[in-house]
Amino acid sequence: MRILIIHGPNLNLLDKRDRSIYGEESLEQINRLIENKAIELGMEVEIFQSNHEGQIVDKIQEIMKSGYAGLIINPAGFTHYSIVIRDAIEILGIPVIEVHLSNIYGREDFRKESVIAPVCTGQISGLGSISYLVAMDALKLLNK
Repeated sequence: MRILIIHGPNLNLLDKRDRSIYGEESLEQINRLIENKAIELGMEVEIFQSNHEGQIVDKIQEIMKSGYAGLIINPAGFTHYSIVIRDAIEILGIPVIEVHLSNIYGREDFRKESVIAPVCTGQISGLGSISYLVAMDALKLLNK
């Protein structure tokens, strides 16, 4: 079972951002947790991070031809306005789970709406790095 994990903009700077919101872990530490979870679940995982909307869309389109069983995406700031990421996800035909480290519904008003969520299988937010791990468990169960 192959899955893709996409980290959106500024997640490469987690260790520089507000730790009370984003936690203590760097993106590299989160990626190691993801890789260890993949081994535990018998998954093959590819991890991709970009600060550029078009690169994220290109990566989503690539997986349509690559035999992936699911996508986990943290669109970060693109969550609230990226119709092009939404449109790319909408045509995938595989389970997609949107994740967020923070609880976007407990933050500023502009962060409370996701244009991505309606085209995803589900959304997990507010659990820090555990959000990714729970999403991986969910993909495993969805692909039984």
